[in-house]
Amino acid sequence: MVVRFYDERMTISLSAMFITVHDPDAALGFYRDALGLEVRLDVANEGFRWVTVGAPGQEVGIVLSQPHGGRSQVDGDALLALATKGALQAAIFSTADLDSTFERVRASGAEVLQEPTSQPWGVRDCAFRDPSGNLVRIQEAH
Repeated sequence: MVVRFYDERMTISLSAMFITVHDPDAALGFYRDALGLEVRLDVANEGFRWVTVGAPGQEVGIVLSQPHGGRSQVDGDALLALATKGALQAAIFSTADLDSTFERVRASGAEVLQEPTSQPWGVRDCAFRDPSGNLVRIQEAH
């Protein structure tokens, strides 16, 4: 006989994730205006901003943070260099209407990396770079 214990206190869920951006206002133009995320929090501290956005109806917060906020100059420079050259993946979003979402994001002036494509691993998706150079993918929801 197998006995399984379930403890609600051990349930874990994603609360927030961070995306490094060099310009919070430019990032808002992409994440809020082009993708349609809502601004939940906008905090300034010691010359830096952290802006939390999220999809309506979802609790996960996406914190758009500047690379030097809360980090040493050397660490901030290294993180900025990685983000700027596109070495950091930001997020994978999903949408019920990939074609319309793609056209809305493209119309915002975002850099298109891949038009909507059916992938061999079973998803149909597209890809953009945000204003800081981060790779953002959008897949069609099933």
